[in-house]
Amino acid sequence: MNLVYGINDKPKFGQMLIFAFQQVLAILAATIAVPAIIGNGMSQAAALLGAGVGTLVYQLFTKFRSPVFLGSSFAFLGSMGAAFAGAASASAGHAGILMGAIFAGLVYVVIALVVKFVGVKWINTLMPPVVIGPTVAIIGLSLAGNAVGDLTKGKVLIEGASACSPYVALICGLATLFAVVLFSVYGKKMAKLIPFILGILVGYVVAAIFTVVGILTNNMALQVIDFSVFANMQIVAVPDFTFIEAIKGIKDIDGAYILTIAVAYIPVAFVVFAEHIADHKNLSSIIGEDLLEKPGLHRTLLGDGIGSMAGAFFGGCPNTTYGESVGCVAITRNASVVTITTTAVMCIVISFFGPFVTFLASIPNCVMGGVCITLYGFIAVSGLKMIQKVNLGASKNLFVVAVILITGIGGLSVTFGKVTLTSIACALILGILTNVMLNKAQED
Repeated sequence: MNLVYGINDKPKFGQMLIFAFQQVLAILAATIAVPAIIGNGMSQAAALLGAGVGTLVYQLFTKFRSPVFLGSSFAFLGSMGAAFAGAASASAGHAGILMGAIFAGLVYVVIALVVKFVGVKWINTLMPPVVIGPTVAIIGLSLAGNAVGDLTKGKVLIEGASACSPYVALICGLATLFAVVLFSVYGKKMAKLIPFILGILVGYVVAAIFTVVGILTNNMALQVIDFSVFANMQIVAVPDFTFIEAIKGIKDIDGAYILTIAVAYIPVAFVVFAEHIADHKNLSSIIGEDLLEKPGLHRTLLGDGIGSMAGAFFGGCPNTTYGESVGCVAITRNASVVTITTTAVMCIVISFFGPFVTFLASIPNCVMGGVCITLYGFIAVSGLKMIQKVNLGASKNLFVVAVILITGIGGLSVTFGKVTLTSIACALILGILTNVMLNKAQED
């Protein structure tokens, strides 16, 4: 890909702030969704801060050569739920999710040490383009339902459901989508580099117009944005950090609970390892440098694992490299690591700034859905581009790609007790097995 900014390039300070804000918008919805789903007193602002801290740690370990942001991992939702379900108190639950993040991070550290001494050739052998390409595509396609589902939802709720008409929300979402596409393709200079910011602004303005008309006419069907969130807004607010609550719950923890946490988190870490490989392979194809060789898979794993521990210390959520961030790099062609680092610092700062966090939280689902269609779509397309040079006329390659795509899109997942192999992990494992079985077959 012809990058506008390479990994070592430094945009002008003002532009860099704008580019970083765009990355914030790209990762925001997913990062704050995890604590919202888990509940139990978890703070969205703290999760945002934790993601920023985790990303800075990751950048340090990767020598500032990998332009990707780390955010709250959805793969550990079941593990975090199990931590609270088995806890003697809410505080003990916070201590449990913090311990779980440490267990998961240690798995990455151990794998990183193995890779350091053994190398990465075995990974390239097990996961050639015919395997990793469709797996990356599945990462994007598996998120398609989330983006499309959000297109018809607003922020104003009645009995927990979106109050606005799904058609009104759809108009706002499509306005956002088309704005992102048009600015990205036809935009001049700066506009071409910040299509997400401009797209969200267009969608937000359209949603605001509908909402104001709905308020004036007392028509709930038109009310997309929940402006009431600004009513009790604080200028400066300190997030509820996980470690503070966890300290209170240490006294309620016993050996059996620690074992429960280990069983809930450690196997999932191995699953997320597969997604770590896929994300970095995808990012490597975008920036034109093999991140598994330089800075090295052992460094990306250490950065991801220890960054996840550091992020969970503040926000409770184990972190992972974000496909949304990779998609943003691909669409804007801005792979500047300085931009990613600035994004991390920005997340830390804004987590204390009430008006900013409130504004971000007020962005309607339909607007973010319009943005995510492009982000997730680019992830899927990036994966498909990896198999362009693969001979799909050969039966053995065709079967590998077919198995991965169908099991992944079909949503095959397997659960063993509290451990769930996600559809992505299942698709990747089956793809590897199929490729190994057919490896000695001749291409016809």
